[in-house]
Order: sequence, then C-alpha cells, then structure tokens
Amino acid sequence: MANPILITGMSGLIGSAVRSALEDDVELRALNRSNVEGVPTTRADLADLDAIRPAFEGVDAVIHLAAKAGERFTWQELLDTNITGTRNVYQAAADAGCKRVIFASSGATVSGYEQIEPYKSLVEARYEDAPATWPLISPEMPTRPTGVYGSTKVWGEALGRHYADTTELSIICLRIGFVNRTDRPTRARDFSIWCSQRDIVDLIVKSVQIDSTTKYAVLFGTSRNKYGYRDLTNAVALAGFNPQDNAEDFR
Repeated sequence: MANPILITGMSGLIGSAVRSALEDDVELRALNRSNVEGVPTTRADLADLDAIRPAFEGVDAVIHLAAKAGERFTWQELLDTNITGTRNVYQAAADAGCKRVIFASSGATVSGYEQIEPYKSLVEARYEDAPATWPLISPEMPTRPTGVYGSTKVWGEALGRHYADTTELSIICLRIGFVNRTDRPTRARDFSIWCSQRDIVDLIVKSVQIDSTTKYAVLFGTSRNKYGYRDLTNAVALAGFNPQDNAEDFR
C-alpha cells in the first residue's frame, strides 16, 4: 500500500516492534495518547471520534493495537477504549476511505476452553495427562472468552464483521497470543500460548498485505509451540504466516 499506515498504540510493546519492522520502508503515522518521537502523531482519546478523525486522512491501512488488556482495568476503562474506541476506529477508517483495518484481537476470545480437557492439562503443563494429539481450536469454533476483557475482543471481532459487510473496509482480526517484554515463556501456560515478538510482527505485516479481495478474516497468532492448541492453519494459508519460534526452545 503506497499511502501511510496508521498504528494505534504505537508506544506499546507490539506497536514499537511493528514500527521497527516497517519504518524504513513505509510512511507511518501514530494515533496515541502520548507523543511518539519521530512519527507524526495524533494525540487523542479513542473514545472521542471527532478527535481521532484527522489521523485517518490519506491512510490506506490501520493497525489497531491500542487497548486495555487484561482484567485489571475498570469496566469504564474497557468500555471507553475497547468498546467505544474500537467502534470509533472502524468508523473513522470507513469514513476516511481506508482500505483495511488490522484489529488486534486476543486469544482471550477462546481461552475459556482452557477450563476443559485436554486444554486444561496443556496449559497446566500436565502433559502426561494429555493425549498424544488434541483437536485444535479453530477460528470457526464458537468463542469462549475469559473475563470482560476477552468479551470486549469478541465484540471487536463481531463489529469488524459488520463493518466488512456494510462498508468498503477489509477487516483482519488477529487473535494474538501472549507477547511479553522478555520475549520468552515464563509460566507453564506460556508454553501453549506464547508468541515471540518476531512472529507477531511477521503476522501483522503479512496481514496488511493480504489480497484486497479478502473482506474479513479471523486468524490466530502464536509461535509454533509444541503444546499449542490454537489452529494456525488460516494464518498460514491466508497471510503466509510462518512462525520461526517455539516455546520449547526455552526449556
């Protein structure tokens, strides 16, 4: 895409990593609460539609990473950022004539499956209790969110479907695994859901480049973990995702 790419939440961990991967080849813009040094930044609250609109002018693709992640936030914070904010990003993108929004969804949309076997054994690292193989959770299966946060990401995916069906936008939802600053698994559960910074950046960049005929898709994004339970088939087929890392390398 020749026009600039807008990244919301560029100052965050994943946003910073995506910036590093793209800034030498693509003109970038940021939509952020704080200024991003070296990048044209629109400083605004996602909950304020009129305030964020200027960031979308002349943009082809939006990588929407900004969110309140996890259960430590109040309902009002989740509402303002993840619910109202995501709707405003879609609306501003559609109104500005953007072509694609990459929505940073979350594995929390399906992590409720970890309450049942064999996924419970996998995330608790009780591998001796797990079968030799297990059915993978695919994007086509019903969501099973954990907490209010995971539920807000289900909302973002559903709203993306609506905007893909009713506007010119193409929406790619990425159910991102556990990405951390140390860039390695640190807990038992991580060996199932971890995603390296290198792998998630690769998936995001390749999702921007998915053929424009794809109006809507939901893809899982984890590293190729031995004990993973999220199906990467769609991401491999549609985006050409080829995870380079595996949590087992850190045993």
